[in-house]
Amino acid sequence: MILLGAIRRRRPMVFRAFGCVSTKDDIDGGMGGPCEGSKISEWKDIPAELLLRILSMVDDQTVVVASGVCHGWRDAISWGLTHLSLSWCKKDMNDLVLSLVPKFTKLQVLILRQDSPQLLDDGVETIARYCSDLQELDLSKSFRLTDRSLYALAHGCPNLLKLNISGCSAFSDSALGYLSGFCRKLKSLNLCGCVKAASDRALKAIGSNCNNLQSLTLGWCDLVGDEGVKSLAYGCPGLRALDLCGCVLITDESVIALANNCLHLRSLGLYYCQYITDKAMYSLAQRRVKNKHEMWTSARKNRQEEEGLTNLNISQCTALTPPAVQALCDSFPALHTCSGRHSLIISGCLNLTSVHCACGVQTHRPAHAVPHLAH
Repeated sequence: MILLGAIRRRRPMVFRAFGCVSTKDDIDGGMGGPCEGSKISEWKDIPAELLLRILSMVDDQTVVVASGVCHGWRDAISWGLTHLSLSWCKKDMNDLVLSLVPKFTKLQVLILRQDSPQLLDDGVETIARYCSDLQELDLSKSFRLTDRSLYALAHGCPNLLKLNISGCSAFSDSALGYLSGFCRKLKSLNLCGCVKAASDRALKAIGSNCNNLQSLTLGWCDLVGDEGVKSLAYGCPGLRALDLCGCVLITDESVIALANNCLHLRSLGLYYCQYITDKAMYSLAQRRVKNKHEMWTSARKNRQEEEGLTNLNISQCTALTPPAVQALCDSFPALHTCSGRHSLIISGCLNLTSVHCACGVQTHRPAHAVPHLAH
């Protein structure tokens, strides 16, 4: 009934898209029109292409219901479904995964985000067994998963580009390092809260194996130190976003390595990294000068892409002083301290309240500095 209602609400749009004439008697009493030259008199007669177009307009829960209507619908959905989210499932998600995944072998994106832990290792092993084309997988907050899941993904899903295992606190660094040796195409990896997995040893493996990595989240992984971050900087020069918030062991060495090697870095989180000093800020500021020629070449290739840092979080980095942070802000105009555009976050650093962005300079410019226009 859910699917029936969805089809009835959207049928004019969908049928016209397929060259069909929608009338009040279409699905319920036979539909005229040139849909593959045949008349649709029953639900099972809906062409696979039309069914998939309809299902693209409804939520994932409805898609799951539709897959159980008949063998024809199940086969059509299995053939055409590439994106699926089961995050709406509030209980028994693991059973649903075990039931559905063997049918949906063409999946490229699978979102299994949970409010409370439901997913088990056998569910992930089933995903790895049947979904070899998977490119994006979200397992965030799957607290009950163990290393078995990472080993299974390593062997079954080598084409992963994006993996979110934030909050999966049971994973070990050896399993994560093993995964990186097989999933070498990874571009985005979220390890926030993976306190045992995200160690310097694991980051060395990632830096060695995942050279295309562009985004890495390591929030509150308190085992991460300079050696791990430096390995990332040397091995993943294409990094664009790195979250080190709460990685309390890192020092200026990490930031200097990033400044010297990750020339495309746009976003950097250093919240509560209290060993960071002015030396790190100056190294980031000077990066723009040292790499001026390369950045100019890059800008010519893609003028719509802003150069340099566009987001920086240095909240609670209490060792920093205003001159160093101001020098960084002056080097990267996309860093804003002004209201509504906070891309330079300095909360908890009371000594940095004098730091201002280019907008602030314009706002506070004295009136006599503005030339009078001739009338």
